[in-house]
Amino acid sequence: MEHDAFASLAVLQLSSPCRLLPSACCPDKDLVVLVSRLGGRDRLTLWKMQGTKKWDIEVECDESSIETVSGFSLESLWYGQTIAVSHGFSRITLHSVQNGRIERSLTIPAPLHNSEQQHRITGAWWFSGCRDLPRSTIPDIFKRNEINTGSALSILKVLPLLDPLREEDHKLTATDLFAFQGTQTGAALKSSIPEVISDWPSLLPDPYLASLCPPILIDEQGKSTKETQVNVSAEDENSLLVIGDDNGKLHCFLDGSYYLGPISTLPSTVPTAVFKDPKQPLFLLHPQALTSDFLSAMFAPLSVDLPLLASHRIRDFARLSSATRELMWYVMRVIEDLREVWFGSGSLTGAREAGPKWIQLLETRLRDQFGQKEPSAILELTGLLVAGLCSEGLSDFLSSSEQMSERALQKWESTVTDALIKLRDFSTLRLVPALQRLHIILEEVRGWSLIPQFVLFGFNTDDITHCLSSLKQSIFIANLLAFQARGELGAFKHFLSFLRYEIALAGNSPETRSPPEHDILEVNHYLMSGLKTSQIDRWFTGPAPQFDPGDLGLPRHSTDTNKVLEEALEQAHTALQDPSQTSWQPKVSTADKSHLDRNLWVLVHDLAVRCQRVFAHVSKATARSAIVSGSGGATPFQVEASETVLGSACQFVRERVVRRNEVSHPGNHLQHLAIYLASEMRPLFCLTRTPYAKCAAGVPLHNIDVTVMECCIVGHEPGDVTDVHLCNAEFFDDEILVIVYKVRGTDGPMFAATVHYSTLEYQTQSEGYVNGPVRKDMIANVLQRLSEGHLSLKPIPIKRRRQLTACRDGSVSLAVNGRVGRRVVCILDGDGMTMDILDMEGDEDMEAEDESEMDSTGA
Repeated sequence: MEHDAFASLAVLQLSSPCRLLPSACCPDKDLVVLVSRLGGRDRLTLWKMQGTKKWDIEVECDESSIETVSGFSLESLWYGQTIAVSHGFSRITLHSVQNGRIERSLTIPAPLHNSEQQHRITGAWWFSGCRDLPRSTIPDIFKRNEINTGSALSILKVLPLLDPLREEDHKLTATDLFAFQGTQTGAALKSSIPEVISDWPSLLPDPYLASLCPPILIDEQGKSTKETQVNVSAEDENSLLVIGDDNGKLHCFLDGSYYLGPISTLPSTVPTAVFKDPKQPLFLLHPQALTSDFLSAMFAPLSVDLPLLASHRIRDFARLSSATRELMWYVMRVIEDLREVWFGSGSLTGAREAGPKWIQLLETRLRDQFGQKEPSAILELTGLLVAGLCSEGLSDFLSSSEQMSERALQKWESTVTDALIKLRDFSTLRLVPALQRLHIILEEVRGWSLIPQFVLFGFNTDDITHCLSSLKQSIFIANLLAFQARGELGAFKHFLSFLRYEIALAGNSPETRSPPEHDILEVNHYLMSGLKTSQIDRWFTGPAPQFDPGDLGLPRHSTDTNKVLEEALEQAHTALQDPSQTSWQPKVSTADKSHLDRNLWVLVHDLAVRCQRVFAHVSKATARSAIVSGSGGATPFQVEASETVLGSACQFVRERVVRRNEVSHPGNHLQHLAIYLASEMRPLFCLTRTPYAKCAAGVPLHNIDVTVMECCIVGHEPGDVTDVHLCNAEFFDDEILVIVYKVRGTDGPMFAATVHYSTLEYQTQSEGYVNGPVRKDMIANVLQRLSEGHLSLKPIPIKRRRQLTACRDGSVSLAVNGRVGRRVVCILDGDGMTMDILDMEGDEDMEAEDESEMDSTGA
């Protein structure tokens, strides 16, 4: 046995009690994350292995879930540059490694039959993607980024990018301005994203995929910056984030973002571990009863096959869903901007209020100063326009009112003109093109719904057709809005020209007045339908439009494209045969559209809800088509486990799946279990080894490999045997198991040691096995065979060890990272105040030599 074998990287003295989770170590960086609790809130702290703190953040919770989440601890999971944190109930936040900022938040949707029911998250696993999905035998010479030529996304790719929108990413507060850097506590800001958009299944945001310019963000210094494009690496693409809950369901997220739906395994169970085959979308897991002990998990795994993930179709549709979400959110924000500039908001006065306010001031003066009981400003202005009749009150208002000064008129003119120009230009250059792009995508989705090969997706063609009909209505109404804004802008300019003419006339002699430049009809039109009540209001108020093409004067065709083409060709052929139909027609009747409802905001919101429902339903096709099957090789045992093994005797169970050499053992992975039975008579440490591939294939499992060790270690001298108590253990890599122990019956010290479990002598147990479902049955059989003398006991073969500085007694938490070049072990004491960080590749002698070299160099 080698003593003081590992080098100590650091000993952290923590300011508050912390928790060390098994997945706390970063796989490819010298970082470890700790969870603490301060003021009733959970906090995440990222530490470097050398002992310095990188950042410390407060984990934000929704207002509605603070009371619920506060009673449960967080769970963290590393993947690349992201830390996934599960919040007890149905919520996962993904944090950046650089600063801990929340990059995105995932919510597990509640069941449709019981929307108030929430299940607790019990585990999270993130698996890298499989890059050899069959797509085409033709190489991607032109770098299309796996976008099929002729598809909707390929059409959007060649279209010009739509103008970006301005977003406030950071709202500066007094705390941000005057607090010391790094000391302020960020409050949880309420998200402005509507629920229909936040619940929309989507990959990572990519505006370029939807032919959009990235939005302009306002950073912490108040500067405008464009949002950087999200680059998904080859390792991250097609990766799967798997979340397990306490109702036996697995929730999968493609690329850690796109929700694939809930997969039901066994109700009222939790998965102890999930393993994914690296070459195919096949999961293996061991369900465990919710309120049972460690050994109640099934010994033979359940297999979950996701056949839809074996092809590229799910990802192709996820891209369509993501592009549709980006465009729909863009359309909703454009309409919200138009509504805000017209009607105003809490901090902005709308252009719509200028006219009624001016009318109110005029009527107030006519009533208070000139004795008119029921003054009518519109009537006064109409008489002035048509007959030149100007009452004393109106003349006084035009000549002496502050609202009639040139400065007030310029402010009114700029407010209304800017708003109408924005309504016109945004409708033409942003709103209509975005809606047309949505129509292109939904046309392709409708085509998918008609292909028999996509029947597993569960498309509802009627809903898609209804969405297309609503899109056509939206495009028409958006164009009509631009037309209305253009007309009202011209009428408003004539109205202001009329006011300036009358103001000059009221203040000067008739000999010096200039000729009028306004059109009487345009001014009258604005007085009737623009000054006090505007037609533009109808685009943001009233019921949702319900018209069809027939109400617009267009022929009512069926939805069948072939019949529409046949009818159009027949009508053209008839017109050519009858010369009278192609002659000049002086009287052309136009359809009256004034009675049509035009509430574009309600129409687009209803469209978003319907589209989200379509894409959300199809996104769960992966879960609906999942094939869940139990292994036919559930390891069988004769002994009644409940009479042999007490649940309290098992202190912990650790498991790991080792990927064996694909050349010598193709697909034959091994599942290793480490089970510690802390019996008062004879504590035992049991290791098992099972071929996982046979369980996955449903092959009956007739044997397992077992080695049983007595909790003692052997010294250098003959007969030097020391009984030990195992405090914790964790599989370090495919060969080494790390254990933390102390001498039994003492208060310390504690030691960290390694056991080469891959080279141990296992005994194959294959005789006398009958059906038995759970791990408890397997342990019961092992103990029975041990008592019968069929199994031999051995001491724990420790190879290397080191005495711990921080931990001396009580329980400990353990987190390991066995990747080559990052081989470290973190051990936190039971109080959560001190943590040892060990370098498993270094040793104490090398550390001492390095320190002496540094001292001599400094001298």
